[in-house]
Amino acid sequence: MLGRLPSAIIDVPIGRLRTEAPLEDLSPDMSAPRLIRVRRRPGAAPHRGLLTVGGLTLPCALGRTGLTRFKREGDGATPVGRFELLSGHWRADRSLPPGGPLRLTPIRTDDGWCDDASDGRYNRPVRIPFAPSHETMRRDDGLYDVVIVLDANIRRRVIGRGSAIFFHLARDGFAPTAGCVALRPADMRRVLARLGPRPMMVID
Repeated sequence: MLGRLPSAIIDVPIGRLRTEAPLEDLSPDMSAPRLIRVRRRPGAAPHRGLLTVGGLTLPCALGRTGLTRFKREGDGATPVGRFELLSGHWRADRSLPPGGPLRLTPIRTDDGWCDDASDGRYNRPVRIPFAPSHETMRRDDGLYDVVIVLDANIRRRVIGRGSAIFFHLARDGFAPTAGCVALRPADMRRVLARLGPRPMMVID
């Protein structure tokens, strides 16, 4: 099953989300970037974005409706905010794991992710078969051959505020995601290899 979520997990009512303190771009030893910055690409369609880490800027795909500060389940938008990269996963049957400080675990055939807001396991990894609505992590289309779980509505969960917000591989032509951030496979490996410890994604 997918890696454990952080132990400090609470559900909070809508309207009581926390205020964040400033972040530093570099790791404490100043050797590698901590932050991945994502923004909409100026003049482009809402689902086209730019991702910057250190001095590297790359094209990325966003949700089909662009960015939002008021994420709702099924709205097709990528949430604005800052999100720790909680865990990484990859298809060990298709490639070697990417390099970098983020530890990745192989995706199993029974790994899933609940996106049913009426279920108590909403926005949590599950084992399939699983009756409520869910995503299958071992996809045939290759989008989750490398997939990073973002702390988007996980440690401080609000029911209905979005689920399965991942950093994963892009479709050809950067077709829109369902609310995630996506890179070309080669670019994903470049980004993960450059990161410092405790990386964070800032989407604005």
